[in-house]
Amino acid sequence: MQEQAIATECMGLKVPASPFLTETRIRRIAAARYEGEEIRAALALIGRGDRVLELGAGLGIVGALTALRAQPEAVLSYEANPALVPHIQALYRANGLTDRIAVRNAVLWAGPGRPETVTFNVHNSYLGSSLAGGARTQPVEVATEDFAAVRAAFRPTVLVADIEGAELELLEHADLTGLRTVVIEFHPKIYGPEGMRRAKDILRAQGFARRHDVSTRMVWGAERDAARATAEPVGDPPHPDGGWSTSLQTVTGARVYPPTGQGLVTPAGVRDAEGRLVPEAALWRNRRLLTAPPPVAPPAARLSGRWLWGGVFMRTFSHFVAESPARLWALDAETGPLDGLLFIDRRGRDAPMSAFHRDFFALMGIDLPVRLQADPAQVQELIVPGQGFGLGAITAGTAAFRATMQARFARDVAPEGPERLYISRSALGPGRGGLIGEDRLEAELAAQGYEIFHPERHDLATQAARYKAARQVVAAEGSALHLFAFLARPEQQVAVIVRRRSGATDQIAAHIAAFAGRPPLLIETLSRVWRDRQVNRKRLDLGELDLPRAGAALAEAGFIGNGDWPALCPEDIPDAVHDTHMPR
Repeated sequence: MQEQAIATECMGLKVPASPFLTETRIRRIAAARYEGEEIRAALALIGRGDRVLELGAGLGIVGALTALRAQPEAVLSYEANPALVPHIQALYRANGLTDRIAVRNAVLWAGPGRPETVTFNVHNSYLGSSLAGGARTQPVEVATEDFAAVRAAFRPTVLVADIEGAELELLEHADLTGLRTVVIEFHPKIYGPEGMRRAKDILRAQGFARRHDVSTRMVWGAERDAARATAEPVGDPPHPDGGWSTSLQTVTGARVYPPTGQGLVTPAGVRDAEGRLVPEAALWRNRRLLTAPPPVAPPAARLSGRWLWGGVFMRTFSHFVAESPARLWALDAETGPLDGLLFIDRRGRDAPMSAFHRDFFALMGIDLPVRLQADPAQVQELIVPGQGFGLGAITAGTAAFRATMQARFARDVAPEGPERLYISRSALGPGRGGLIGEDRLEAELAAQGYEIFHPERHDLATQAARYKAARQVVAAEGSALHLFAFLARPEQQVAVIVRRRSGATDQIAAHIAAFAGRPPLLIETLSRVWRDRQVNRKRLDLGELDLPRAGAALAEAGFIGNGDWPALCPEDIPDAVHDTHMPR
């Protein structure tokens, strides 16, 4: 067919004109809202080396964007509507993707008794076309192909499916061996809520775990939980009220295995001298086990002495303060003499600690050596505490963890600073996510007597001194609040300016509430959220402040006197934000 003019672009993907592109649809495509949830999950979970099997290509945009931006090894798409296929192929050609992605006009069949063809009901607007039929549809006969044969020949590692209700029957019969990731849209209007629960249960039973940060109720991005798929018992997530999170055991001849992979879940952890897994040494994040059972082969290296297991050592400040202190509660337990703390690096790297790592351990009053084990080693004696803190339900910390942190952290640091403190993100720049209008917010707070504090410009002792001195704290939501939470007190008033609503917001609030004994005030007063045009990640969002509402909320709660703040003007939004982000 003759090449069409380009109608619009989506995240760098050129979309040719076609009879299926209405003006409304063109606007949604340009704003990355057309199939936006699928696109977000696909780009977050798919990467180089993946082989993607896409069922229900539609206009072809999800598959083409995946091929263009995630750069998998190959994408094989199926679309049952024959009228769409030439336009999908034109999309591939317009973007130079034909060496990486192909589309077939067929229906993949996973169940028994596969027919040569099936009746596919094409809706007038193409949306809603399905095997199920319905009003205003025209039937067409479409060839079928065997799912198992395609899986064996193509060897997909990722399944992307939007097949208008046929996904339930597919999951009932399909063998998903070899797949590490699934991005799937559910259609309860076809099979009801019970059918959707059944589809999700099938995925869970096959070892897939939902990625909450890229999933919604109707669209799941799920990764196969390699740890839970093993035959070894790995236990359940830690809980602040007790269970293995409060356990303490001594493992003689422990085998310690640093991570070997680069994925979110990677083999790592501890086994005993006989090779049995020590599940209490694992790292959990939310309800996901990040350290899959490691190899069984005994390490060649030996480490003598008596060491306290620190767990996984995170390099970035945000994950270090939120996860790496999880086992330090055992410093105040009856462990006997120790030769040091033993951690494994998150990526298995042998590199020195940063200054803030060393400062943190010093503020904990730790004068023992801190060792980062880069290679597998057999340890003469390893004291293994449970995970008493982290991300998820355990964010509140066990009673023993809270007691240790409150007794130890920055205990020799004297309060120093004003009673009113604003913890800012503005110096981090928009590339790290933040608040549009934060400079205006800072000016208003400074006029009310707040010190504008940029924690990244100060060492941890200075940060601790400021946090101890303040009686009223307003903060832009961010990882600095995890450090603040360790020092939070019941008499402090704390307000958090939410910059993007996510599970991270709830965890920060839970951490502060557990240590302070009272929850912070969440100021959720954004007029819009702007998302990076190139990187579809919520953590990089920019929240556009509704200053009048923010001022009113702070005044009502007693953080300020006059909260009559003027709204942002269009010119208050920097040109750089328009260049790199788009409002959602």
